[in-house]
Amino acid sequence: MIARKAPVATVAASPVASLTLHRIRRALRERVRYRYVRPRVLQEGDAFRIQSPNCSRKVDPAGGVIDIALLLPHAANRWCLCSRDHAGRAWVAQLQNAPLARALDLLCTDPQRQYWP
Repeated sequence: MIARKAPVATVAASPVASLTLHRIRRALRERVRYRYVRPRVLQEGDAFRIQSPNCSRKVDPAGGVIDIALLLPHAANRWCLCSRDHAGRAWVAQLQNAPLARALDLLCTDPQRQYWP
Protein backbone atom coordinates (compact mmCIF):
# COMPACT_ATOMS: atom_id res chain seq x y z
CA MET A 1 0.00 0.00 0.00
CA ILE A 2 1.06 3.54 -0.62
CA ALA A 3 0.33 5.87 2.27
CA ARG A 4 -0.29 9.33 0.93
CA LYS A 5 -1.80 12.47 2.32
CA ALA A 6 -4.30 14.17 0.07
CA PRO A 7 -2.39 17.13 -1.40
CA VAL A 8 -4.19 20.22 -2.52
CA ALA A 9 -5.27 20.08 -6.15
CA THR A 10 -3.44 22.52 -8.40
CA VAL A 11 -3.90 23.80 -11.91
CA ALA A 12 -1.67 22.31 -14.58
CA ALA A 13 1.36 24.57 -14.84
CA SER A 14 3.46 23.17 -17.67
CA PRO A 15 2.58 22.28 -21.26
CA VAL A 16 3.56 18.65 -20.58
CA ALA A 17 1.25 18.49 -17.55
CA SER A 18 -1.55 20.07 -19.60
CA LEU A 19 -1.07 17.48 -22.35
CA THR A 20 -1.05 14.64 -19.82
CA LEU A 21 -4.20 15.99 -18.19
CA HIS A 22 -5.88 16.16 -21.61
CA ARG A 23 -4.83 12.55 -22.39
CA ILE A 24 -6.27 11.31 -19.11
CA ARG A 25 -9.57 13.13 -19.59
CA ARG A 26 -9.88 11.91 -23.17
CA ALA A 27 -9.16 8.29 -22.15
CA LEU A 28 -11.76 8.43 -19.37
CA ARG A 29 -14.46 9.28 -21.91
CA GLU A 30 -13.90 5.81 -23.41
CA ARG A 31 -14.05 3.79 -20.15
CA VAL A 32 -16.17 0.66 -19.85
CA ARG A 33 -17.85 1.21 -16.46
CA TYR A 34 -20.15 4.04 -15.38
CA ARG A 35 -20.02 5.86 -18.69
CA TYR A 36 -22.93 8.07 -17.67
CA VAL A 37 -21.02 9.87 -14.88
CA ARG A 38 -18.35 12.51 -15.29
CA PRO A 39 -15.15 11.73 -13.44
CA ARG A 40 -12.99 14.63 -12.31
CA VAL A 41 -9.21 14.69 -12.78
CA LEU A 42 -7.26 16.72 -10.24
CA GLN A 43 -3.60 17.52 -10.67
CA GLU A 44 -1.58 17.24 -7.48
CA GLY A 45 1.99 18.26 -8.21
CA ASP A 46 3.13 15.77 -10.87
CA ALA A 47 0.44 13.24 -9.94
CA PHE A 48 -3.18 13.02 -11.08
CA ARG A 49 -6.06 11.93 -8.83
CA ILE A 50 -9.33 10.77 -10.39
CA GLN A 51 -12.65 11.10 -8.58
CA SER A 52 -16.13 10.03 -9.59
CA PRO A 53 -19.64 9.86 -8.15
CA ASN A 54 -20.13 6.48 -6.44
CA CYS A 55 -23.09 5.22 -8.46
CA SER A 56 -23.07 1.69 -7.02
CA ARG A 57 -23.18 3.18 -3.51
CA LYS A 58 -20.86 0.40 -2.31
CA VAL A 59 -18.36 2.90 -0.91
CA ASP A 60 -20.60 5.86 -0.17
CA PRO A 61 -24.25 4.95 0.48
CA ALA A 62 -25.24 8.54 -0.31
CA GLY A 63 -23.67 8.28 -3.77
CA GLY A 64 -21.10 11.01 -3.10
CA VAL A 65 -17.86 11.64 -4.95
CA ILE A 66 -15.08 9.14 -4.17
CA ASP A 67 -11.44 8.68 -5.19
CA ILE A 68 -11.09 6.20 -8.04
CA ALA A 69 -7.43 6.18 -9.04
CA LEU A 70 -4.09 7.90 -8.61
CA LEU A 71 -1.47 8.20 -11.36
CA LEU A 72 2.03 8.81 -10.04
CA PRO A 73 4.88 9.64 -12.43
CA HIS A 74 8.08 7.61 -12.54
CA ALA A 75 11.25 8.37 -14.46
CA ALA A 76 11.36 8.25 -18.26
CA ASN A 77 7.64 8.70 -18.97
CA ARG A 78 6.58 5.76 -16.83
CA TRP A 79 3.67 5.75 -14.39
CA CYS A 80 2.34 3.98 -11.31
CA LEU A 81 -1.42 3.40 -11.26
CA CYS A 82 -3.01 3.06 -7.82
CA SER A 83 -6.50 2.09 -6.80
CA ARG A 84 -8.13 3.33 -3.61
CA ASP A 85 -8.59 1.00 -0.65
CA HIS A 86 -11.56 2.87 0.79
CA ALA A 87 -11.80 0.73 3.93
CA GLY A 88 -8.08 1.12 4.69
CA ARG A 89 -8.00 4.74 3.49
CA ALA A 90 -4.87 4.13 1.43
CA TRP A 91 -3.72 3.97 -2.18
CA VAL A 92 -2.70 0.52 -3.47
CA ALA A 93 -0.28 0.23 -6.40
CA GLN A 94 -1.80 -1.96 -9.12
CA LEU A 95 0.57 -1.22 -11.99
CA GLN A 96 4.08 0.16 -11.67
CA ASN A 97 6.62 1.56 -14.09
CA ALA A 98 4.28 1.41 -17.09
CA PRO A 99 3.66 3.74 -20.04
CA LEU A 100 0.75 6.12 -19.56
CA ALA A 101 -1.23 4.45 -22.36
CA ARG A 102 -1.06 1.07 -20.61
CA ALA A 103 -2.06 2.58 -17.25
CA LEU A 104 -5.01 4.38 -18.81
CA ASP A 105 -6.10 1.23 -20.64
CA LEU A 106 -6.15 -0.73 -17.37
CA LEU A 107 -8.02 2.09 -15.61
CA CYS A 108 -10.65 2.40 -18.33
CA THR A 109 -11.29 -1.33 -18.88
CA ASP A 110 -11.03 -2.21 -15.17
CA PRO A 111 -11.38 -5.99 -15.62
CA GLN A 112 -10.98 -6.65 -11.87
CA ARG A 113 -13.31 -3.81 -10.80
CA GLN A 114 -10.55 -2.23 -8.74
CA TYR A 115 -11.17 1.35 -9.81
CA TRP A 116 -14.90 1.68 -10.48
CA PRO A 117 -16.49 -0.17 -7.52
